Amino acid sequence: MRIKWDNNGEIKREVIKLDRFEKVYNEYRNQQQDEAEKNQKGTFSTGKEQIVAVRKNDDGDLIAFQTNAGRELDYVQALSEAKSGNLANVDVFHKYGRDILRSEPDGIKENNLDELPEF
Repeated sequence: MRIKWDNNGEIKREVIKLDRFEKVYNEYRNQQQDEAEKNQKGTFSTGKEQIVAVRKNDDGDLIAFQTNAGRELDYVQALSEAKSGNLANVDVFHKYGRDILRSEPDGIKENNLDELPEF
């Protein structure tokens, strides 16, 4: 619904019809959100380890990771495991001339690496 003012300064409500592109995108986004919530609850199993806790240095940079299997990985080990496809819900991308580990973007702030509990 869109609210507009008419020529007399009165509020006028309009029902907006979503075009097919918006409709498809919204369905895609809702499906992505549903999958992310399933992953968060552990109902969708990939068979891969997940990062469940992090260690940060004094500057707040991530320097180590703990998996749900109890393994503690330094940053380089975690990058290697992620590149090999052994860690779920993380991506490796290249920026600033180096590889960087990050959570898969899924719209859920609580499962971002920076938001995980520290060990």
